[in-house]
Amino acid sequence: MNVITLGVHVLDVLLRPVDAIPEGQGAALVDDIRITAAGTAGGTALTLAKLGASVRSAGAIGADATGDLLVRLLRRAGVDTELLVRRADTPTSASVLPIRPSGERPSLHLLGANITYGPEDVPWSAIERATHLHLGGPELIGAETAARILSFARGHGVVTSVDLLAPGAMGSLDLIAAALPYTDYILPNDDQALGFTGADDVLDGAHTLLDAGAGTVAVTCGADGALIVSGDRADRVPAFAVDVVDTTGCGDAFSAGFLRGVALGRSPVDAAVLGAAAAALVAQGLGSDHGDFDLAAADAFAASTRPRSADAAGDPR
Repeated sequence: MNVITLGVHVLDVLLRPVDAIPEGQGAALVDDIRITAAGTAGGTALTLAKLGASVRSAGAIGADATGDLLVRLLRRAGVDTELLVRRADTPTSASVLPIRPSGERPSLHLLGANITYGPEDVPWSAIERATHLHLGGPELIGAETAARILSFARGHGVVTSVDLLAPGAMGSLDLIAAALPYTDYILPNDDQALGFTGADDVLDGAHTLLDAGAGTVAVTCGADGALIVSGDRADRVPAFAVDVVDTTGCGDAFSAGFLRGVALGRSPVDAAVLGAAAAALVAQGLGSDHGDFDLAAADAFAASTRPRSADAAGDPR
């Protein structure tokens, strides 16, 4: 699998546990502070590399110390960063994430250079040589630009996938509709599946995305696992029962596992099982890069770990 993860790259600063932000100039002690590469492109790249894919990351970051650190973290994980462009006048995107004891993660976020990426930055020849293109955050670069990139990839026989960044409340189908006919796999979470489509039910939202042109929809639903919808078929894949430390990067890890499974020729349901395993492994520690595992370890985890729900994959209704 020769994949380019294109789009959102973020440097995350995570603190745990944080029950509340101290008032005024108050202070509080935490058990752990970590800095990791993240984002719907950057975070997905981390887990894809762990699972044995050859990964090149493309996007816009600042020519600042934050960007330098982000590049080092990606390279340390085995990700090729030569396709990243550096902006002298715009900072690298970053987030501060105070992780609650429950694993929930409110975010303080700087958009930074991600929103400056345009057609002139796209590594067209590298995409032509790839087997897979994963576009993270098409709503930030615009539906028409995203459609142009994905159409080019599809025209050269490249498998395409898309993950969304904006929360559902900020989404609309207009932000992504032009890109969907060129998207083989779209991987939103349940909030995005509802918010971007205006649907009242996740399954209905998935069908709206299919009707707009997407090939297969894989919706992550937190502790409820994932919903995989393609054509007239809909399957539930349960999450694995683990002690959750932090949910940061779990959606990106699911995307990576799912796409790695697809590249290995697995069915969408079996690919989603690998995605759920990768997400569960990441969730047991702090940050998007948590876990020292490879493809064999993730498969072994999936085979030996109890699902959170006993329900077998099948019709969600």
